[in-house]
Amino acid sequence: MDGKMLARIGAITFVAVALTVTAIELTRKDDAPASSPMPQLHLATDPLRNAQRRCQQLGQAAANDAECLRVWAETRDRFLGKTPAPTAPLTPEGR
Repeated sequence: MDGKMLARIGAITFVAVALTVTAIELTRKDDAPASSPMPQLHLATDPLRNAQRRCQQLGQAAANDAECLRVWAETRDRFLGKTPAPTAPLTPEGR
């Protein structure tokens, strides 16, 4: 058996394997996922977040705003897991 014949047998084997894999892949049925890949979060409007946005829009003036200082303290406490000091709750009317 010479090199040419060995190369032909190798090529025929490769094509046969490729065709078999393609036929199997085409006839395989894909199962639809049971749920969407990412859960949809429907969060209620957080008054603290709204106050943070307001302070962000104030820019440099927020450093002198008492409400922004209170919001930042509450944000820090929430982040660190501390129980915040009793204060008036954030409400849209309390601005």
